[in-house]
Amino acid sequence: MFDRLLDSGPLGRMLGRAPWHPALRESREFFQGFDQDIPLDECEFTVLDTELTGMDHRRDEIVSIGAVRIRGMAIQPGANWYAVVRPSCLPKTCTLIHRITPSEVEDAPELSDVLPEFADYLGQSLIVGHHVGMDAAFLNRACKRILGGPMANPCLDTMRLAQVYEEERWVSYYDRYNLRVSYNLTDLAVQYGLPSFPAHNALSDAMQTAYLFLFLVRKLRSGYVHTLKDLYDMGRSWRWYF
Repeated sequence: MFDRLLDSGPLGRMLGRAPWHPALRESREFFQGFDQDIPLDECEFTVLDTELTGMDHRRDEIVSIGAVRIRGMAIQPGANWYAVVRPSCLPKTCTLIHRITPSEVEDAPELSDVLPEFADYLGQSLIVGHHVGMDAAFLNRACKRILGGPMANPCLDTMRLAQVYEEERWVSYYDRYNLRVSYNLTDLAVQYGLPSFPAHNALSDAMQTAYLFLFLVRKLRSGYVHTLKDLYDMGRSWRWYF
């Protein structure tokens, strides 16, 4: 009840809070009673990635968002989502990493124009990302400011799933001290023989993460991962990020 008063009532306006976006409210209500025993084949996942001006979510900004949809544990090629957004400034060092130039963002929409559409796209799907806490921190800060509240969608981290998979492959006690293991997204794709996509592009990285996620789900516990609870029990590999 209090949240609804803040959404659109005088109290919310007095506090300077944006109205709660309908998609965020609906997903919040949906996940409050979410059944973790649902088969993975019946789940819908949004695999996402962001490109940023820096790593500090309190100061830096989102430059682009890319997302890939998974249904029935298969990538849906025609359901991708991608947007470049205009930050308040674009440091040259960032352009060297993600190759988004000042001329590209000059006429790009602001995040406030893009984020409502992304919230509608995200809907009631589960979020997958590589080191997803970073992406979630930036997106949730923006959602609170622009859309009235954070995403309620549970997040799965492929980096943590990869760590669990590597632990399953240990032969001896000393394998845990193998310093040659890299959990970089590109390195994992090469190590597991997955299709390779250009790095540091939000949509390409989301696609790379989608392939990694499907690979890990099929490999973990020798293929005996069938429900979301199974994934949750894999070292508590998913959580809500607020």
